[in-house]
Amino acid sequence: MLNIKTLLPIVSVFFIGCGGGEGPTSTTSAKNSSDVLKISQNEILDAINQARSEARDCQDGLGIVGPAAPLTWNIDLYASAYEHSSDLAQSDTFSHQGSGTASDITGFNNGNASLYFERIEANGYTEYRAVGENIAGGQESIEEVMEAWLASPLHCQNVMSKEFSEVGVAIVVNDDADYKIYWTQNFGDKK
Repeated sequence: MLNIKTLLPIVSVFFIGCGGGEGPTSTTSAKNSSDVLKISQNEILDAINQARSEARDCQDGLGIVGPAAPLTWNIDLYASAYEHSSDLAQSDTFSHQGSGTASDITGFNNGNASLYFERIEANGYTEYRAVGENIAGGQESIEEVMEAWLASPLHCQNVMSKEFSEVGVAIVVNDDADYKIYWTQNFGDKK
């Protein structure tokens, strides 16, 4: 049975430097789509936690929310985010539901198109109290994707939710796919 954790050492090259703040950073739009892969884990966390540190109206009818406590990085949430971004890029689809093809590892193993919580569980994030997922396509920087998520009521709710304490974000690039750059942001909180 294929498992995303088995692939992580091989594919982590395609993601972001997961250790501290080493390596190049990106605070402007990417010059080409692969430049987005230079965004560090710390830059991603900083952008999310900066958004969470400010009260805001998500335009969802619930009024002002936040501020919310900072999130911490979780490798299992990252693994499930990577699986989904990779599936979206390889299958050239854009949905919270997996493609049901071989690139949808969880769905392929289960014999159906995967759902976000199935991917999260299959990648080791179990016994949780709450989970959620945001996806985006085409944004060339962390600033662009955060702006898009915060402008969307349901995505903003996930970013600002006090129900979540952990996050994992993955970016996958496929220049042959419609959006070229695929982002998945998975949230969780353990019981």
